[in-house]
Amino acid sequence: MAYDRDLAERVREELAERSDVVEKAMFGGLAFLINGNMAVAASGQGGLLLRADPAATDALSQDPHAEPFVMRGREMNGWLRIAPEGAATDGDLTRWVAIGVAQALALPGK
Repeated sequence: MAYDRDLAERVREELAERSDVVEKAMFGGLAFLINGNMAVAASGQGGLLLRADPAATDALSQDPHAEPFVMRGREMNGWLRIAPEGAATDGDLTRWVAIGVAQALALPGK
């Protein structure tokens, strides 16, 4: 499945005022990086792939549209998969993108 181009455009619009964003094809989707760190991606599996504070992963995954990101059978702390329904409204998308941006900014630049 290809990533949702409309969702990617909405993420791009959320980040439009930032000058430090780079787009890069990653994980079968389109990732948005800040200072070399992925903040959020339009996932190739649908919805969003999101970077989050590892200490907040459990609390954020309580959202009905969020779940821990699993790679090779292992939950990746600090990463969430957001179902398409979880980013359907502009308010929801803004919330998730802000979480990803905050975490990317908290990391050392690459």
